[in-house]
Amino acid sequence: MASASTLSRSPAHPAAQAHAADAGNPEFLTTEEAAVFLRLSPRTLEKQRVLGGGPRYRKFGARVLYAVGDLRAWADSRAYGMTSDPGSPQRANVR
Repeated sequence: MASASTLSRSPAHPAAQAHAADAGNPEFLTTEEAAVFLRLSPRTLEKQRVLGGGPRYRKFGARVLYAVGDLRAWADSRAYGMTSDPGSPQRANVR
């Protein structure tokens, strides 16, 4: 019979190790976590869910979650080399 000290020294099951790694680096983020990830305000993401143009999100009941892969893809789709690039966002005159 294995003692408690022997069990604690045995390597964890690979699936358990993967799950533990995911806890520190989750695949899905809340609105607040996604906002920190993108360096935006949570309110900006909330507005984009209503108006469109924001990253894809998922609904689990009333809970809204963002997949990290979707956040990266959305951010990558907004990469430009210079302001004259085709598709580069142009702001209307702010005055």
